[in-house]
Amino acid sequence: MIPNSLEIRPIAGALGAEISGIDLAEDLDADTIAATRRAWLDRLVIFFRAQDLTPARFLGLARRFGKVVEYPFIKGLDGFPKITPVVKLEHERVNFGGLWHTDTAYLEYPPMATMLIAREVPPSGGDTLFANMYLAYETLSPGMRRLLDGLVAVNSSAKADVTKTREDRIRGGARTEAKREYIAEHPVVRTHPETGRKALYVNNGHTVHFKDMTEEESAPLLKYLFAHQQRPEFTCRFRWEVGSLAFWDNRCTQHFAINDYPAETRIMRRITVCGDTPY
Repeated sequence: MIPNSLEIRPIAGALGAEISGIDLAEDLDADTIAATRRAWLDRLVIFFRAQDLTPARFLGLARRFGKVVEYPFIKGLDGFPKITPVVKLEHERVNFGGLWHTDTAYLEYPPMATMLIAREVPPSGGDTLFANMYLAYETLSPGMRRLLDGLVAVNSSAKADVTKTREDRIRGGARTEAKREYIAEHPVVRTHPETGRKALYVNNGHTVHFKDMTEEESAPLLKYLFAHQQRPEFTCRFRWEVGSLAFWDNRCTQHFAINDYPAETRIMRRITVCGDTPY
Protein backbone atom coordinates (compact mmCIF):
# COMPACT_ATOMS: atom_id res chain seq x y z
CA MET A 1 0.00 0.00 0.00
CA ILE A 2 1.19 3.53 -0.84
CA PRO A 3 0.13 6.15 1.73
CA ASN A 4 -2.51 8.48 0.24
CA SER A 5 -0.26 11.53 0.56
CA LEU A 6 2.52 10.09 -1.63
CA GLU A 7 2.68 10.61 -5.39
CA ILE A 8 5.38 8.62 -7.21
CA ARG A 9 6.07 9.86 -10.74
CA PRO A 10 8.67 8.09 -12.93
CA ILE A 11 10.92 10.56 -14.75
CA ALA A 12 12.45 8.23 -17.37
CA GLY A 13 11.89 4.77 -18.77
CA ALA A 14 15.02 3.19 -17.35
CA LEU A 15 15.05 4.46 -13.76
CA GLY A 16 14.25 7.42 -11.53
CA ALA A 17 11.09 8.77 -9.90
CA GLU A 18 10.10 11.97 -8.13
CA ILE A 19 8.12 11.52 -4.93
CA SER A 20 5.88 14.33 -3.73
CA GLY A 21 3.48 14.74 -0.85
CA ILE A 22 6.09 14.08 1.83
CA ASP A 23 8.06 16.26 4.23
CA LEU A 24 11.27 14.37 5.03
CA ALA A 25 11.91 16.56 8.09
CA GLU A 26 8.92 14.99 9.86
CA ASP A 27 9.02 11.81 11.93
CA LEU A 28 7.86 9.47 9.17
CA ASP A 29 5.75 6.46 10.11
CA ALA A 30 6.74 2.90 9.23
CA ASP A 31 4.27 2.66 6.32
CA THR A 32 5.71 5.76 4.66
CA ILE A 33 9.28 4.51 5.08
CA ALA A 34 8.28 1.10 3.66
CA ALA A 35 6.55 2.68 0.65
CA THR A 36 9.55 4.91 0.02
CA ARG A 37 11.89 1.94 0.15
CA ARG A 38 9.71 -0.02 -2.28
CA ALA A 39 9.75 2.88 -4.72
CA TRP A 40 13.52 3.14 -4.33
CA LEU A 41 14.04 -0.56 -5.05
CA ASP A 42 11.70 -0.36 -8.04
CA ARG A 43 13.04 2.88 -9.57
CA LEU A 44 16.69 2.64 -8.30
CA VAL A 45 16.94 6.39 -7.63
CA ILE A 46 14.24 8.59 -6.15
CA PHE A 47 14.06 12.37 -5.85
CA PHE A 48 12.33 14.81 -3.53
CA ARG A 49 11.87 18.57 -3.95
CA ALA A 50 11.82 21.49 -1.49
CA GLN A 51 13.14 19.60 1.54
CA ASP A 52 14.36 21.68 4.48
CA LEU A 53 16.55 19.31 6.49
CA THR A 54 18.90 20.32 9.27
CA PRO A 55 22.03 18.15 9.52
CA ALA A 56 20.47 16.26 12.44
CA ARG A 57 17.25 15.62 10.52
CA PHE A 58 19.17 14.60 7.40
CA LEU A 59 21.18 12.11 9.42
CA GLY A 60 18.08 10.81 11.15
CA LEU A 61 16.35 10.24 7.81
CA ALA A 62 19.28 8.24 6.42
CA ARG A 63 19.36 6.07 9.55
CA ARG A 64 15.79 4.95 8.85
CA PHE A 65 17.23 3.06 5.86
CA GLY A 66 20.47 1.65 7.27
CA LYS A 67 23.74 2.24 9.08
CA VAL A 68 25.45 5.51 8.16
CA VAL A 69 29.22 5.49 7.52
CA GLU A 70 31.87 8.13 6.88
CA TYR A 71 33.39 8.84 3.48
CA PRO A 72 37.06 7.78 3.72
CA PHE A 73 38.85 10.78 2.18
CA ILE A 74 37.08 14.01 3.17
CA LYS A 75 36.19 15.43 6.59
CA GLY A 76 32.53 15.70 7.39
CA LEU A 77 30.68 18.74 8.70
CA ASP A 78 31.65 20.09 12.11
CA GLY A 79 29.65 18.12 14.63
CA PHE A 80 28.36 15.76 11.92
CA PRO A 81 31.37 13.81 10.61
CA LYS A 82 29.14 11.40 8.65
CA ILE A 83 27.75 14.20 6.46
CA THR A 84 30.24 14.94 3.69
CA PRO A 85 30.29 18.37 1.99
CA VAL A 86 30.31 18.05 -1.80
CA VAL A 87 31.46 21.43 -3.03
CA LYS A 88 32.64 23.13 -6.20
CA LEU A 89 33.54 26.80 -5.69
CA GLU A 90 33.45 29.39 -8.44
CA HIS A 91 37.25 29.44 -8.91
CA GLU A 92 37.55 25.64 -9.13
CA ARG A 93 37.62 23.90 -12.50
CA VAL A 94 37.13 20.22 -11.54
CA ASN A 95 34.03 18.95 -9.76
CA PHE A 96 33.69 16.14 -7.22
CA GLY A 97 32.28 13.00 -8.84
CA GLY A 98 32.56 14.31 -12.38
CA LEU A 99 32.76 10.95 -14.16
CA TRP A 100 30.64 7.81 -14.39
CA HIS A 101 31.14 5.78 -11.22
CA THR A 102 29.66 3.72 -8.42
CA ASP A 103 30.44 5.16 -4.99
CA THR A 104 33.55 3.78 -3.24
CA ALA A 105 33.66 0.41 -5.02
CA TYR A 106 37.22 0.16 -3.70
CA LEU A 107 35.93 -0.67 -0.19
CA GLU A 108 35.35 -4.20 1.07
CA TYR A 109 31.81 -3.15 2.00
CA PRO A 110 30.75 -0.59 -0.63
CA PRO A 111 27.68 1.51 0.18
CA MET A 112 24.16 0.25 -0.10
CA ALA A 113 22.96 3.75 -0.85
CA THR A 114 23.78 7.43 -1.01
CA MET A 115 21.67 10.47 -0.13
CA LEU A 116 22.56 13.88 -1.56
CA ILE A 117 20.81 17.17 -0.79
CA ALA A 118 21.36 20.51 -2.55
CA ARG A 119 22.22 23.61 -0.52
CA GLU A 120 23.38 25.98 -3.28
CA VAL A 121 23.09 25.38 -7.01
CA PRO A 122 24.18 27.33 -10.09
CA PRO A 123 21.48 29.19 -12.09
CA SER A 124 21.93 26.60 -14.83
CA GLY A 125 23.94 23.40 -15.18
CA GLY A 126 25.15 21.05 -12.47
CA ASP A 127 22.68 18.26 -13.27
CA THR A 128 23.39 14.64 -12.34
CA LEU A 129 22.99 11.64 -14.65
CA PHE A 130 22.08 8.18 -13.32
CA ALA A 131 22.30 4.82 -15.13
CA ASN A 132 20.61 1.46 -14.58
CA MET A 133 23.15 -1.36 -14.20
CA TYR A 134 20.48 -4.08 -14.28
CA LEU A 135 19.76 -3.05 -17.87
CA ALA A 136 23.47 -2.76 -18.63
CA TYR A 137 23.85 -6.44 -17.73
CA GLU A 138 20.58 -7.75 -19.15
CA THR A 139 21.14 -6.22 -22.61
CA LEU A 140 24.50 -7.94 -23.11
CA SER A 141 24.63 -11.02 -25.34
CA PRO A 142 24.26 -14.43 -23.68
CA GLY A 143 27.90 -15.21 -24.50
CA MET A 144 29.15 -11.99 -22.91
CA ARG A 145 27.04 -12.60 -19.81
CA ARG A 146 28.52 -16.10 -19.45
CA LEU A 147 32.03 -14.65 -19.72
CA LEU A 148 31.43 -11.88 -17.18
CA ASP A 149 29.65 -14.09 -14.64
CA GLY A 150 32.97 -15.75 -13.78
CA LEU A 151 35.15 -12.62 -13.57
CA VAL A 152 36.30 -10.59 -10.56
CA ALA A 153 37.22 -6.90 -10.81
CA VAL A 154 39.99 -5.13 -8.92
CA ASN A 155 38.89 -1.66 -7.81
CA SER A 156 41.19 1.08 -6.55
CA SER A 157 40.67 4.50 -4.97
CA ALA A 158 43.85 5.70 -6.69
CA LYS A 159 42.72 5.41 -10.32
CA ALA A 160 43.91 8.64 -11.92
CA ASP A 161 40.63 9.95 -13.36
CA VAL A 162 38.73 9.75 -10.11
CA THR A 163 41.52 11.16 -7.92
CA LYS A 164 41.41 14.38 -9.95
CA THR A 165 37.75 14.87 -9.02
CA ARG A 166 38.56 15.03 -5.31
CA GLU A 167 41.80 17.06 -5.40
CA ASP A 168 40.25 20.41 -4.43
CA ARG A 169 38.30 18.90 -1.55
CA ILE A 170 41.30 17.02 -0.15
CA ARG A 171 43.49 20.11 -0.36
CA GLY A 172 41.62 21.77 2.48
CA GLY A 173 39.56 19.03 4.09
CA ALA A 174 41.29 15.66 3.90
CA ARG A 175 40.80 13.11 6.66
CA THR A 176 44.22 12.54 8.19
CA GLU A 177 43.51 8.88 8.97
CA ALA A 178 42.66 7.96 5.36
CA LYS A 179 44.82 5.37 3.65
CA ARG A 180 46.83 6.35 0.60
CA GLU A 181 44.95 3.75 -1.42
CA TYR A 182 42.01 1.41 -0.87
CA ILE A 183 41.74 -1.73 -3.01
CA ALA A 184 38.89 -4.25 -3.15
CA GLU A 185 37.99 -7.20 -5.35
CA HIS A 186 34.33 -7.61 -6.30
CA PRO A 187 32.45 -9.73 -8.84
CA VAL A 188 32.01 -8.09 -12.22
CA VAL A 189 28.35 -9.12 -12.03
CA ARG A 190 26.76 -8.80 -8.60
CA THR A 191 23.41 -10.11 -7.37
CA HIS A 192 21.26 -7.54 -5.61
CA PRO A 193 20.57 -8.88 -2.09
CA GLU A 194 17.01 -7.51 -1.98
CA THR A 195 15.70 -7.90 -5.54
CA GLY A 196 17.75 -10.93 -6.64
CA ARG A 197 18.49 -9.27 -10.00
CA LYS A 198 21.98 -9.22 -11.52
CA ALA A 199 23.75 -5.93 -12.19
CA LEU A 200 26.97 -5.04 -13.99
CA TYR A 201 29.42 -3.94 -11.29
CA VAL A 202 32.46 -2.36 -12.93
CA ASN A 203 32.91 1.38 -13.28
CA ASN A 204 35.23 3.81 -15.01
CA GLY A 205 36.07 5.63 -11.79
CA HIS A 206 37.50 2.72 -9.82
CA THR A 207 37.85 -0.52 -11.80
CA VAL A 208 41.46 -0.98 -12.96
CA HIS A 209 41.63 -4.58 -14.20
CA PHE A 210 40.27 -8.09 -13.85
CA LYS A 211 41.70 -10.39 -11.19
CA ASP A 212 44.59 -12.53 -12.52
CA MET A 213 44.81 -10.33 -15.63
CA THR A 214 47.02 -7.33 -16.36
CA GLU A 215 45.66 -3.84 -16.95
CA GLU A 216 46.69 -4.10 -20.60
CA GLU A 217 44.86 -7.41 -21.03
CA SER A 218 41.77 -6.08 -19.23
CA ALA A 219 41.58 -2.72 -21.03
CA PRO A 220 39.72 -3.70 -24.26
CA LEU A 221 36.86 -5.42 -22.47
CA LEU A 222 36.61 -2.77 -19.76
CA LYS A 223 36.56 -0.04 -22.40
CA TYR A 224 33.62 -1.76 -24.07
CA LEU A 225 31.74 -2.24 -20.79
CA PHE A 226 32.27 1.36 -19.66
CA ALA A 227 30.85 2.64 -22.97
CA HIS A 228 27.96 0.16 -22.83
CA GLN A 229 26.97 1.28 -19.31
CA GLN A 230 26.51 4.86 -20.51
CA ARG A 231 23.97 4.16 -23.27
CA PRO A 232 21.32 6.92 -23.15
CA GLU A 233 18.42 4.47 -22.90
CA PHE A 234 19.81 3.27 -19.53
CA THR A 235 19.86 6.76 -18.00
CA CYS A 236 17.88 9.57 -16.43
CA ARG A 237 18.88 13.16 -15.73
CA PHE A 238 18.03 15.22 -12.65
CA ARG A 239 17.92 19.01 -12.48
CA TRP A 240 18.78 20.22 -9.00
CA GLU A 241 17.07 22.98 -7.04
CA VAL A 242 17.87 24.17 -3.52
CA GLY A 243 16.30 21.59 -1.21
CA SER A 244 16.27 18.78 -3.78
CA LEU A 245 17.29 15.39 -2.41
CA ALA A 246 18.37 12.30 -4.36
CA PHE A 247 18.51 8.82 -2.86
CA TRP A 248 20.11 6.14 -5.05
CA ASP A 249 20.80 2.43 -4.79
CA ASN A 250 24.56 2.12 -5.14
CA ARG A 251 24.33 -1.62 -5.83
CA CYS A 252 22.64 -1.26 -9.21
CA THR A 253 23.25 2.30 -10.44
CA GLN A 254 26.03 4.60 -11.56
CA HIS A 255 26.00 8.39 -11.63
CA PHE A 256 27.83 11.32 -13.20
CA ALA A 257 27.89 14.89 -11.82
CA ILE A 258 28.03 17.12 -14.90
CA ASN A 259 30.64 19.90 -14.77
CA ASP A 260 29.01 22.55 -16.97
CA TYR A 261 28.82 25.57 -14.65
CA PRO A 262 32.15 27.46 -14.84
CA ALA A 263 32.62 30.34 -12.38
CA GLU A 264 29.59 29.21 -10.35
CA THR A 265 29.27 27.58 -6.94
CA ARG A 266 27.50 24.30 -6.18
CA ILE A 267 27.19 23.07 -2.57
CA MET A 268 25.70 19.71 -1.63
CA ARG A 269 25.69 17.48 1.44
CA ARG A 270 26.06 13.73 1.17
CA ILE A 271 25.37 10.75 3.44
CA THR A 272 26.51 7.20 2.74
CA VAL A 273 24.52 4.18 3.96
CA CYS A 274 26.58 1.05 4.62
CA GLY A 275 26.25 -2.00 2.41
CA ASP A 276 27.54 -5.57 2.44
CA THR A 277 30.11 -7.54 0.47
CA PRO A 278 28.97 -7.93 -3.16
CA TYR A 279 28.37 -11.48 -4.36
